Amino acid sequence: MPKLHAVADTITRRLPKVVSPEAHAIADYIAIGIFAVAGGLFWRSNKRAALAAWACGGAELLLNTITDYPGGVARIVSFPAHGKIDLGLAAITATMPELLGIREGRRFFLIQSGAITAAANLTRFTSVRNYPKRSVHDLRRAIF
Repeated sequence: MPKLHAVADTITRRLPKVVSPEAHAIADYIAIGIFAVAGGLFWRSNKRAALAAWACGGAELLLNTITDYPGGVARIVSFPAHGKIDLGLAAITATMPELLGIREGRRFFLIQSGAITAAANLTRFTSVRNYPKRSVHDLRRAIF
């Protein structure tokens, strides 16, 4: 596990859970935007880094749209499960440079991984309101 990701996890795991579900949704969409912009910036110089950034952002976007929290569209995944998946996506983000042999942009993926880990570890995953459950059909209607 890359060191920055591990340090972020170690420091923030025991801190008080101060981030609300609404704030977590905002942080998630900011991370998606950062991945999208980074992909555009990497495109000319490093296609692998660009595709990796877009893949990570796309995975985060998919997770956000199917989570039952204020930023979600189809409430398929519970918010506590979202937190666990977020940590997995952060680990994948941290290992993208090694998986794809990316040298330029390595720091970006490590910083993003640390930020996602910190946001997940500081979020109150038990304080979600009871939003009405939705299905995959609701997601399809929202998209098309």
